[in-house]
Amino acid sequence: MTIETTTDPRFSGLPGRPGKIIAVHLSYPSRAAQRGRTPEAPSYFFKASSSVAASGSTVARPAGTELLAFEGEIALVIGSTARHVSLTGAWEHVGWVTAGNDLGLYDLRASDKGSNVRSKSRDGFTPLGPRLLDARLLDPTGLRVRTWVNGVLTQDDTTGALLFPLTQIVADLSQHFTLEPGDVILTGTPAGSSVLQPGDVVEVEVDAPEAGLTTGRLVTSVATDDGPGFDATLGALPAVDDTQRTEAWGNDSPRTETQRTVGAAASPTAGGGATTPPTETDESGSRSTLDADLRAALHRLPVAALSQQLRKRGLDDVTIDGVHALHPGRRLVGTARTLRFVPHRPDLFETHGGGYNAQKRAFDTVGAGEVIVIEARGETGSGTLGDILALRAHARGAAGIVTDGGVRDIDAVRAVGLPVYTAGAHPAVLGRKHVPWDHDVTIACGGTTVQPGDIVVGDADGVLVIPPPLLREVVEAALAQEDEDAWIAARVAEGHPIEGLFPLNASWRARYDAERTQR
Repeated sequence: MTIETTTDPRFSGLPGRPGKIIAVHLSYPSRAAQRGRTPEAPSYFFKASSSVAASGSTVARPAGTELLAFEGEIALVIGSTARHVSLTGAWEHVGWVTAGNDLGLYDLRASDKGSNVRSKSRDGFTPLGPRLLDARLLDPTGLRVRTWVNGVLTQDDTTGALLFPLTQIVADLSQHFTLEPGDVILTGTPAGSSVLQPGDVVEVEVDAPEAGLTTGRLVTSVATDDGPGFDATLGALPAVDDTQRTEAWGNDSPRTETQRTVGAAASPTAGGGATTPPTETDESGSRSTLDADLRAALHRLPVAALSQQLRKRGLDDVTIDGVHALHPGRRLVGTARTLRFVPHRPDLFETHGGGYNAQKRAFDTVGAGEVIVIEARGETGSGTLGDILALRAHARGAAGIVTDGGVRDIDAVRAVGLPVYTAGAHPAVLGRKHVPWDHDVTIACGGTTVQPGDIVVGDADGVLVIPPPLLREVVEAALAQEDEDAWIAARVAEGHPIEGLFPLNASWRARYDAERTQR
Protein backbone atom coordinates (compact mmCIF):
# COMPACT_ATOMS: atom_id res chain seq x y z
CA MET A 1 0.00 0.00 0.00
CA THR A 2 1.14 3.54 -0.74
CA ILE A 3 0.25 6.27 1.72
CA GLU A 4 1.47 9.84 1.72
CA THR A 5 3.72 10.20 4.74
CA THR A 6 4.14 13.46 6.59
CA THR A 7 5.93 14.86 9.60
CA ASP A 8 3.03 17.17 10.37
CA PRO A 9 2.15 16.49 14.05
CA ARG A 10 -1.57 16.73 13.26
CA PHE A 11 -1.38 13.35 11.53
CA SER A 12 0.76 11.56 14.10
CA GLY A 13 -2.09 9.17 14.93
CA LEU A 14 -2.41 8.03 11.31
CA PRO A 15 -0.18 6.35 8.71
CA GLY A 16 -0.14 9.69 6.86
CA ARG A 17 -2.35 12.52 5.76
CA PRO A 18 -5.71 11.15 4.54
CA GLY A 19 -6.82 12.01 1.04
CA LYS A 20 -10.42 12.22 2.19
CA ILE A 21 -12.50 11.79 5.32
CA ILE A 22 -16.00 10.37 4.99
CA ALA A 23 -18.39 10.47 7.95
CA VAL A 24 -21.61 8.52 8.49
CA HIS A 25 -24.68 10.43 9.67
CA LEU A 26 -26.46 7.69 11.68
CA SER A 27 -25.36 4.12 12.34
CA TYR A 28 -26.13 3.31 16.00
CA PRO A 29 -29.67 2.36 17.07
CA SER A 30 -29.25 4.36 20.29
CA ARG A 31 -28.47 7.53 18.34
CA ALA A 32 -31.30 6.91 15.87
CA ALA A 33 -33.74 6.54 18.78
CA GLN A 34 -32.40 9.75 20.29
CA ARG A 35 -32.93 11.61 17.03
CA GLY A 36 -36.35 10.07 16.46
CA ARG A 37 -35.57 8.72 13.00
CA THR A 38 -34.12 5.49 11.62
CA PRO A 39 -32.68 5.72 8.10
CA GLU A 40 -33.25 2.91 5.63
CA ALA A 41 -29.76 3.27 4.16
CA PRO A 42 -26.51 4.90 5.29
CA SER A 43 -25.84 8.51 4.34
CA TYR A 44 -22.57 10.43 4.45
CA PHE A 45 -20.75 13.75 4.39
CA PHE A 46 -17.13 14.77 3.81
CA LYS A 47 -14.73 16.46 6.20
CA ALA A 48 -11.58 18.30 5.20
CA SER A 49 -8.29 16.53 5.95
CA SER A 50 -7.07 19.85 7.37
CA SER A 51 -9.49 19.31 10.26
CA VAL A 52 -7.44 16.37 11.59
CA ALA A 53 -5.77 16.78 14.99
CA ALA A 54 -3.69 14.47 17.14
CA SER A 55 -4.33 13.25 20.66
CA GLY A 56 -3.44 15.90 23.22
CA SER A 57 -4.53 18.76 20.97
CA THR A 58 -6.71 21.71 21.95
CA VAL A 59 -9.78 22.65 19.96
CA ALA A 60 -10.99 26.24 19.97
CA ARG A 61 -14.67 27.06 20.24
CA PRO A 62 -15.10 30.07 17.93
CA ALA A 63 -16.01 33.40 19.47
CA GLY A 64 -19.73 34.10 19.43
CA THR A 65 -20.78 30.43 19.40
CA GLU A 66 -22.16 28.10 22.07
CA LEU A 67 -22.85 24.63 20.65
CA LEU A 68 -19.56 22.80 20.11
CA ALA A 69 -20.52 19.12 20.36
CA PHE A 70 -18.38 15.99 20.61
CA GLU A 71 -19.09 12.65 18.92
CA GLY A 72 -16.93 9.69 19.92
CA GLU A 73 -16.53 7.37 16.93
CA ILE A 74 -14.72 4.35 15.55
CA ALA A 75 -12.49 5.47 12.69
CA LEU A 76 -11.52 3.09 9.88
CA VAL A 77 -8.33 3.77 7.93
CA ILE A 78 -8.27 2.26 4.47
CA GLY A 79 -5.24 0.08 3.83
CA SER A 80 -5.69 -0.92 0.17
CA THR A 81 -7.65 0.46 -2.75
CA ALA A 82 -11.34 -0.46 -2.64
CA ARG A 83 -13.69 -0.11 -5.61
CA HIS A 84 -16.90 -2.12 -6.00
CA VAL A 85 -15.94 -4.47 -3.17
CA SER A 86 -18.37 -7.00 -1.72
CA LEU A 87 -19.69 -7.23 1.83
CA THR A 88 -17.61 -10.33 2.44
CA GLY A 89 -14.45 -8.77 1.07
CA ALA A 90 -14.82 -5.23 2.41
CA TRP A 91 -12.93 -5.71 5.69
CA GLU A 92 -9.83 -6.86 3.77
CA HIS A 93 -9.43 -3.29 2.55
CA VAL A 94 -9.45 -1.78 6.05
CA GLY A 95 -5.89 -1.41 7.25
CA TRP A 96 -6.37 0.00 10.73
CA VAL A 97 -8.92 1.05 13.32
CA THR A 98 -8.48 4.01 15.64
CA ALA A 99 -10.49 6.41 17.81
CA GLY A 100 -12.08 9.53 16.38
CA ASN A 101 -13.96 12.57 17.62
CA ASP A 102 -16.27 14.07 15.02
CA LEU A 103 -16.53 17.54 16.53
CA GLY A 104 -19.17 19.87 15.16
CA LEU A 105 -20.49 23.37 15.65
CA TYR A 106 -24.29 23.34 15.68
CA ASP A 107 -24.31 27.13 15.43
CA LEU A 108 -23.42 26.75 11.74
CA ARG A 109 -25.45 23.65 10.96
CA ALA A 110 -28.53 25.46 9.65
CA SER A 111 -26.51 27.54 7.20
CA ASP A 112 -24.73 24.39 5.99
CA LYS A 113 -28.10 22.84 5.03
CA GLY A 114 -26.82 19.29 5.56
CA SER A 115 -23.39 19.57 3.98
CA ASN A 116 -21.60 20.11 7.34
CA VAL A 117 -18.82 21.93 5.48
CA ARG A 118 -18.48 24.80 7.93
CA SER A 119 -19.92 23.11 11.00
CA LYS A 120 -17.65 20.04 10.84
CA SER A 121 -14.48 20.91 8.90
CA ARG A 122 -12.96 23.64 11.04
CA ASP A 123 -9.29 23.21 11.98
CA GLY A 124 -8.94 20.70 14.81
CA PHE A 125 -12.47 19.31 14.46
CA THR A 126 -11.37 15.74 13.65
CA PRO A 127 -9.05 14.42 16.38
CA LEU A 128 -7.81 10.89 15.56
CA GLY A 129 -5.61 8.42 17.43
CA PRO A 130 -3.62 7.90 19.53
CA ARG A 131 -2.81 4.35 18.33
CA LEU A 132 -3.70 2.30 15.27
CA LEU A 133 -5.07 -1.22 15.67
CA ASP A 134 -4.34 -3.75 12.93
CA ALA A 135 -7.73 -4.50 11.36
CA ARG A 136 -6.65 -8.07 10.56
CA LEU A 137 -6.70 -8.80 14.27
CA LEU A 138 -10.18 -7.40 14.83
CA ASP A 139 -13.76 -8.62 14.45
CA PRO A 140 -15.71 -5.68 12.96
CA THR A 141 -18.76 -6.71 15.00
CA GLY A 142 -16.80 -6.84 18.27
CA LEU A 143 -15.57 -3.26 18.67
CA ARG A 144 -16.53 -0.82 21.40
CA VAL A 145 -16.40 2.97 21.58
CA ARG A 146 -16.48 4.95 24.82
CA THR A 147 -16.30 8.67 25.53
CA TRP A 148 -15.54 10.54 28.75
CA VAL A 149 -16.02 14.25 29.45
CA ASN A 150 -14.06 15.51 32.44
CA GLY A 151 -13.70 11.90 33.58
CA VAL A 152 -17.41 11.07 33.38
CA LEU A 153 -18.44 8.29 30.98
CA THR A 154 -20.96 9.75 28.50
CA GLN A 155 -20.93 7.27 25.60
CA ASP A 156 -20.60 3.48 25.64
CA ASP A 157 -21.72 1.30 22.74
CA THR A 158 -20.57 -1.55 20.51
CA THR A 159 -20.69 -2.50 16.84
CA GLY A 160 -22.64 -5.67 17.57
CA ALA A 161 -26.01 -4.27 16.48
CA LEU A 162 -25.26 -1.35 14.15
CA LEU A 163 -27.95 -0.21 11.77
CA PHE A 164 -25.31 -0.53 9.05
CA PRO A 165 -22.38 -2.88 9.81
CA LEU A 166 -18.88 -1.54 9.25
CA THR A 167 -18.41 -3.85 6.26
CA GLN A 168 -21.59 -2.50 4.65
CA ILE A 169 -20.37 1.08 5.03
CA VAL A 170 -17.07 0.26 3.31
CA ALA A 171 -18.77 -1.72 0.52
CA ASP A 172 -21.42 0.94 -0.04
CA LEU A 173 -18.91 3.77 -0.29
CA SER A 174 -16.77 1.75 -2.69
CA GLN A 175 -19.62 1.51 -5.20
CA HIS A 176 -19.75 5.30 -5.44
CA PHE A 177 -16.04 6.22 -5.53
CA THR A 178 -12.62 4.73 -4.97
CA LEU A 179 -11.47 4.38 -1.39
CA GLU A 180 -7.73 4.96 -1.39
CA PRO A 181 -5.06 3.98 1.13
CA GLY A 182 -5.07 6.42 4.03
CA ASP A 183 -8.68 7.50 3.59
CA VAL A 184 -10.57 7.71 6.89
CA ILE A 185 -14.18 6.65 7.51
CA LEU A 186 -15.86 7.97 10.65
CA THR A 187 -18.53 5.36 11.33
CA GLY A 188 -21.08 7.34 13.36
CA THR A 189 -21.62 8.05 17.03
CA PRO A 190 -23.86 6.39 19.63
CA ALA A 191 -26.24 8.21 21.98
CA GLY A 192 -24.63 10.43 24.57
CA SER A 193 -23.08 13.08 22.36
CA SER A 194 -23.43 16.51 23.94
CA VAL A 195 -22.01 20.03 24.18
CA LEU A 196 -18.52 20.94 25.37
CA GLN A 197 -17.52 24.08 27.25
CA PRO A 198 -14.13 25.83 27.36
CA GLY A 199 -12.07 24.03 30.00
CA ASP A 200 -13.62 20.63 29.30
CA VAL A 201 -11.49 17.62 28.42
CA VAL A 202 -13.01 14.92 26.22
CA GLU A 203 -11.50 11.44 25.79
CA VAL A 204 -12.47 8.75 23.27
CA GLU A 205 -11.30 5.14 23.33
CA VAL A 206 -11.95 2.32 20.87
CA ASP A 207 -11.19 -1.21 21.93
CA ALA A 208 -11.82 -4.86 21.14
CA PRO A 209 -12.63 -6.35 24.56
CA GLU A 210 -12.35 -9.99 23.49
CA ALA A 211 -9.03 -9.42 21.74
CA GLY A 212 -7.69 -7.27 24.57
CA LEU A 213 -6.65 -4.49 22.16
CA THR A 214 -7.19 -0.76 22.62
CA THR A 215 -6.36 2.47 20.86
CA GLY A 216 -5.80 4.19 24.19
CA ARG A 217 -7.62 7.41 24.95
CA LEU A 218 -7.80 10.16 22.36
CA VAL A 219 -7.60 13.34 24.46
CA THR A 220 -8.85 16.75 23.35
CA SER A 221 -9.09 19.92 25.45
CA VAL A 222 -11.48 22.78 24.75
CA ALA A 223 -10.56 26.45 24.79
CA THR A 224 -12.18 29.69 23.70
CA ASP A 225 -11.06 31.15 20.39
CA ASP A 226 -10.05 34.77 20.97
CA GLY A 227 -9.92 35.46 17.24
CA PRO A 228 -11.93 38.03 15.33
CA GLY A 229 -15.09 35.98 15.03
CA PHE A 230 -17.23 35.82 11.89
CA ASP A 231 -17.48 38.54 9.24
CA ALA A 232 -21.07 39.14 8.16
CA THR A 233 -19.89 40.60 4.85
CA LEU A 234 -18.33 37.27 3.84
CA GLY A 235 -20.95 34.67 4.67
CA ALA A 236 -23.47 33.21 7.07
CA LEU A 237 -23.22 34.03 10.75
CA PRO A 238 -23.67 31.52 13.58
CA ALA A 239 -27.28 31.14 14.69
CA VAL A 240 -29.01 28.75 17.07
CA ASP A 241 -32.58 27.97 18.04
CA ASP A 242 -34.32 25.54 20.37
CA THR A 243 -34.10 22.72 17.83
CA GLN A 244 -30.34 23.09 17.45
CA ARG A 245 -29.86 23.34 21.21
CA THR A 246 -31.93 20.23 21.82
CA GLU A 247 -30.08 18.15 19.24
CA ALA A 248 -26.67 19.47 20.29
CA TRP A 249 -27.13 18.79 23.99
CA GLY A 250 -28.64 15.41 23.27
CA ASN A 251 -31.72 13.78 24.85
CA ASP A 252 -29.92 10.94 26.53
CA SER A 253 -26.79 12.73 27.63
CA PRO A 254 -26.10 12.77 31.38
CA ARG A 255 -25.35 16.47 30.91
CA THR A 256 -28.75 17.25 29.41
CA GLU A 257 -30.76 17.51 32.61
CA THR A 258 -28.81 20.37 34.11
CA GLN A 259 -26.96 21.96 31.22
CA ARG A 260 -29.39 22.50 28.35
CA THR A 261 -31.18 25.79 27.78
CA VAL A 262 -34.95 25.91 28.13
CA GLY A 263 -36.77 28.88 26.70
CA ALA A 264 -35.58 31.75 24.61
CA ALA A 265 -31.85 32.28 24.83
CA ALA A 266 -29.96 34.95 22.99
CA SER A 267 -28.34 33.76 19.79
CA PRO A 268 -24.63 34.56 19.60
CA THR A 269 -23.65 37.45 17.40
CA ALA A 270 -20.65 37.83 15.18
CA GLY A 271 -17.54 38.93 16.96
CA GLY A 272 -19.11 38.51 20.38
CA GLY A 273 -17.60 36.69 23.29
CA ALA A 274 -18.39 33.16 24.40
CA THR A 275 -21.93 32.71 25.57
CA THR A 276 -22.89 31.59 29.05
CA PRO A 277 -22.87 27.79 29.32
CA PRO A 278 -26.44 26.52 28.90
CA THR A 279 -28.24 25.59 32.07
CA GLU A 280 -31.78 24.53 32.77
CA THR A 281 -33.42 27.77 33.86
CA ASP A 282 -36.77 29.40 34.29
CA GLU A 283 -37.45 32.80 32.78
CA SER A 284 -36.26 34.60 35.89
CA GLY A 285 -32.91 32.87 35.62
CA SER A 286 -33.31 30.51 38.59
CA ARG A 287 -31.31 27.36 38.04
CA SER A 288 -33.32 24.14 38.08
CA THR A 289 -31.34 21.11 39.17
CA LEU A 290 -33.09 17.78 38.93
CA ASP A 291 -30.28 15.33 39.50
CA ALA A 292 -30.64 11.55 39.67
CA ASP A 293 -31.09 11.47 43.45
CA LEU A 294 -33.81 14.12 43.47
CA ARG A 295 -35.57 12.51 40.53
CA ALA A 296 -35.55 9.13 42.30
CA ALA A 297 -36.91 10.70 45.48
CA LEU A 298 -39.72 12.41 43.55
CA HIS A 299 -40.70 9.08 42.04
CA ARG A 300 -41.17 7.73 45.58
CA LEU A 301 -42.87 10.66 47.23
CA PRO A 302 -46.66 11.07 47.02
CA VAL A 303 -47.84 14.33 45.48
CA ALA A 304 -49.86 14.86 48.66
CA ALA A 305 -46.69 14.85 50.76
CA LEU A 306 -45.04 17.39 48.47
CA SER A 307 -48.16 19.54 48.50
CA GLN A 308 -48.11 19.59 52.30
CA GLN A 309 -44.53 20.85 52.36
CA LEU A 310 -45.19 23.53 49.76
CA ARG A 311 -48.20 24.74 51.72
CA LYS A 312 -46.03 25.10 54.81
CA ARG A 313 -43.86 27.40 52.72
CA GLY A 314 -46.78 29.57 51.62
CA LEU A 315 -47.43 27.91 48.25
CA ASP A 316 -51.00 26.67 48.17
CA ASP A 317 -51.70 27.45 44.50
CA VAL A 318 -49.34 25.08 42.74
CA THR A 319 -51.65 22.21 41.81
CA ILE A 320 -52.77 21.87 38.20
CA ASP A 321 -56.48 21.42 38.78
CA GLY A 322 -59.03 19.70 36.59
CA VAL A 323 -56.70 17.21 34.92
CA HIS A 324 -56.82 13.43 35.20
CA ALA A 325 -54.27 10.73 34.43
CA LEU A 326 -54.69 8.43 31.45
CA HIS A 327 -52.46 6.02 33.40
CA PRO A 328 -53.38 6.47 37.08
CA GLY A 329 -50.72 4.01 38.19
CA ARG A 330 -47.87 5.81 36.43
CA ARG A 331 -45.77 8.49 38.13
CA LEU A 332 -44.91 11.73 36.35
CA VAL A 333 -41.63 13.48 37.18
CA GLY A 334 -39.82 15.99 35.00
CA THR A 335 -38.94 19.57 34.19
CA ALA A 336 -41.49 21.75 32.43
CA ARG A 337 -41.46 22.71 28.78
CA THR A 338 -44.44 24.96 28.13
CA LEU A 339 -46.85 25.45 25.22
CA ARG A 340 -49.52 28.14 25.05
CA PHE A 341 -52.76 28.17 23.06
CA VAL A 342 -54.90 31.28 22.68
CA PRO A 343 -58.63 31.31 21.82
CA HIS A 344 -59.41 30.52 18.22
CA ARG A 345 -59.60 33.41 15.78
CA PRO A 346 -59.60 32.67 12.06
CA ASP A 347 -57.13 35.37 11.04
CA LEU A 348 -54.68 34.35 13.78
CA PHE A 349 -55.04 30.67 12.98
CA GLU A 350 -54.18 31.47 9.38
CA THR A 351 -50.87 33.06 10.45
CA HIS A 352 -50.00 30.81 13.41
CA GLY A 353 -51.95 27.58 13.03
CA GLY A 354 -50.37 26.00 9.99
CA GLY A 355 -46.90 24.93 8.99
CA TYR A 356 -44.24 24.38 11.62
CA ASN A 357 -46.28 26.04 14.34
CA ALA A 358 -45.59 26.43 18.06
CA GLN A 359 -47.30 23.13 18.88
CA LYS A 360 -45.11 21.15 16.48
CA ARG A 361 -41.97 22.97 17.57
CA ALA A 362 -42.67 22.19 21.22
CA PHE A 363 -43.13 18.47 20.57
CA ASP A 364 -40.17 18.35 18.19
CA THR A 365 -37.77 19.90 20.71
CA VAL A 366 -38.86 18.38 24.02
CA GLY A 367 -35.90 16.73 25.71
CA ALA A 368 -35.40 13.62 27.78
CA GLY A 369 -36.95 13.91 31.23
CA GLU A 370 -39.04 16.95 30.30
CA VAL A 371 -42.81 17.38 30.62
CA ILE A 372 -44.79 19.31 28.02
CA VAL A 373 -47.27 21.49 29.94
CA ILE A 374 -50.03 23.02 27.81
CA GLU A 375 -52.15 26.06 28.54
CA ALA A 376 -55.55 25.58 26.92
CA ARG A 377 -57.60 27.73 29.33
CA GLY A 378 -59.54 24.66 30.51
CA GLU A 379 -61.19 24.46 27.08
CA THR A 380 -61.92 20.81 26.28
CA GLY A 381 -63.92 21.44 23.11
CA SER A 382 -60.94 20.57 20.93
CA GLY A 383 -57.87 18.41 21.14
CA THR A 384 -54.53 19.95 22.10
CA LEU A 385 -52.61 16.83 21.01
CA GLY A 386 -53.22 13.44 19.47
CA ASP A 387 -51.44 10.15 19.01
CA ILE A 388 -48.82 11.42 16.52
CA LEU A 389 -47.60 14.14 18.88
CA ALA A 390 -47.69 11.73 21.82
CA LEU A 391 -45.52 9.31 19.82
CA ARG A 392 -43.10 12.13 19.00
CA ALA A 393 -42.78 13.12 22.65
CA HIS A 394 -42.26 9.49 23.63
CA ALA A 395 -39.59 8.99 20.94
CA ARG A 396 -37.69 12.02 22.24
CA GLY A 397 -37.68 10.67 25.79
CA ALA A 398 -40.19 13.09 27.29
CA ALA A 399 -41.35 12.31 30.83
CA GLY A 400 -44.99 13.11 30.08
CA ILE A 401 -47.62 15.63 29.00
CA VAL A 402 -50.04 17.77 31.02
CA THR A 403 -52.83 19.72 29.31
CA ASP A 404 -55.80 21.52 30.81
CA GLY A 405 -57.48 21.05 27.43
CA GLY A 406 -58.65 18.02 25.51
CA VAL A 407 -56.89 15.05 23.93
CA ARG A 408 -58.04 13.52 20.66
CA ASP A 409 -57.37 9.88 19.66
CA ILE A 410 -57.38 9.29 23.40
CA ASP A 411 -57.22 5.48 23.22
CA ALA A 412 -54.26 5.68 20.85
CA VAL A 413 -52.58 8.27 23.08
CA ARG A 414 -53.12 6.00 26.08
CA ALA A 415 -51.59 3.10 24.15
CA VAL A 416 -48.36 5.05 23.62
CA GLY A 417 -47.71 4.55 27.34
CA LEU A 418 -46.45 8.05 28.07
CA PRO A 419 -47.88 9.57 31.29
CA VAL A 420 -50.54 12.03 30.13
CA TYR A 421 -52.84 14.21 32.24
CA THR A 422 -55.77 15.86 30.47
CA ALA A 423 -59.03 17.63 31.25
CA GLY A 424 -60.95 15.39 28.86
CA ALA A 425 -61.32 13.82 25.43
CA HIS A 426 -62.57 15.44 22.24
CA PRO A 427 -62.40 14.32 18.61
CA ALA A 428 -61.96 17.79 17.04
CA VAL A 429 -58.68 18.98 15.61
CA LEU A 430 -56.74 22.00 16.78
CA GLY A 431 -58.40 24.81 14.80
CA ARG A 432 -61.84 24.53 16.39
CA LYS A 433 -61.07 26.24 19.69
CA HIS A 434 -57.36 27.05 19.79
CA VAL A 435 -54.50 28.79 18.04
CA PRO A 436 -50.99 27.47 18.91
CA TRP A 437 -49.30 30.72 19.90
CA ASP A 438 -45.92 30.23 21.54
CA HIS A 439 -43.80 27.89 23.65
CA ASP A 440 -41.19 28.01 26.41
CA VAL A 441 -42.88 30.98 28.08
CA THR A 442 -44.65 31.39 31.41
CA ILE A 443 -48.15 29.94 31.12
CA ALA A 444 -51.25 29.20 33.22
CA CYS A 445 -52.33 25.55 33.26
CA GLY A 446 -55.22 24.36 35.40
CA GLY A 447 -55.19 27.60 37.37
CA THR A 448 -51.48 27.35 38.14
CA THR A 449 -48.58 29.40 36.83
CA VAL A 450 -45.93 27.22 35.19
CA GLN A 451 -42.52 28.41 34.04
CA PRO A 452 -40.04 26.56 31.82
CA GLY A 453 -37.76 24.58 34.11
CA ASP A 454 -40.30 24.19 36.94
CA ILE A 455 -40.47 20.70 38.42
CA VAL A 456 -43.67 18.83 37.55
CA VAL A 457 -44.77 15.81 39.62
CA GLY A 458 -47.95 13.78 39.17
CA ASP A 459 -49.66 10.71 40.57
CA ALA A 460 -53.26 9.52 40.99
CA ASP A 461 -53.97 12.50 43.28
CA GLY A 462 -53.07 15.07 40.64
CA VAL A 463 -50.23 17.21 39.31
CA LEU A 464 -48.05 19.60 41.29
CA VAL A 465 -45.55 22.28 40.26
CA ILE A 466 -42.46 22.87 42.41
CA PRO A 467 -40.36 26.03 41.98
CA PRO A 468 -36.75 24.89 41.39
CA PRO A 469 -35.18 26.96 44.22
CA LEU A 470 -37.37 25.09 46.76
CA LEU A 471 -36.92 21.62 45.29
CA ARG A 472 -34.24 20.13 47.50
CA GLU A 473 -35.66 21.67 50.69
CA VAL A 474 -39.16 20.40 49.90
CA VAL A 475 -37.96 16.91 48.97
CA GLU A 476 -35.86 16.48 52.09
CA ALA A 477 -38.70 17.72 54.30
CA ALA A 478 -41.23 15.45 52.57
CA LEU A 479 -38.96 12.41 52.98
CA ALA A 480 -38.61 13.17 56.69
CA GLN A 481 -42.38 13.62 57.04
CA GLU A 482 -43.07 10.36 55.18
CA ASP A 483 -40.78 8.53 57.59
CA GLU A 484 -42.61 10.07 60.53
CA ASP A 485 -46.04 9.31 59.06
CA ALA A 486 -45.06 5.69 58.46
CA TRP A 487 -44.02 5.39 62.11
CA ILE A 488 -47.33 6.93 63.23
CA ALA A 489 -49.29 4.57 60.97
CA ALA A 490 -47.52 1.61 62.54
CA ARG A 491 -48.53 2.81 66.03
CA VAL A 492 -52.14 3.29 64.93
CA ALA A 493 -52.11 -0.23 63.50
CA GLU A 494 -50.96 -1.44 66.92
CA GLY A 495 -54.18 -0.01 68.41
CA HIS A 496 -53.05 3.37 69.76
CA PRO A 497 -55.59 6.22 69.56
CA ILE A 498 -54.94 9.08 67.15
CA GLU A 499 -55.24 11.79 69.79
CA GLY A 500 -51.73 12.92 70.70
CA LEU A 501 -50.21 10.64 68.09
CA PHE A 502 -51.27 12.45 64.96
CA PRO A 503 -49.73 14.96 65.09
CA LEU A 504 -47.14 13.87 67.64
CA ASN A 505 -47.40 15.43 71.08
CA ALA A 506 -44.31 15.92 73.23
CA SER A 507 -44.21 12.42 74.68
CA TRP A 508 -44.81 10.65 71.41
CA ARG A 509 -42.27 12.95 69.74
CA ALA A 510 -39.65 11.97 72.28
CA ARG A 511 -40.34 8.28 71.65
CA TYR A 512 -40.18 8.73 67.88
CA ASP A 513 -36.92 10.69 68.09
CA ALA A 514 -35.39 8.04 70.34
CA GLU A 515 -36.31 5.19 67.99
CA ARG A 516 -35.12 7.12 64.95
CA THR A 517 -31.78 7.75 66.67
CA GLN A 518 -31.43 4.03 67.38
CA ARG A 519 -32.07 3.22 63.71
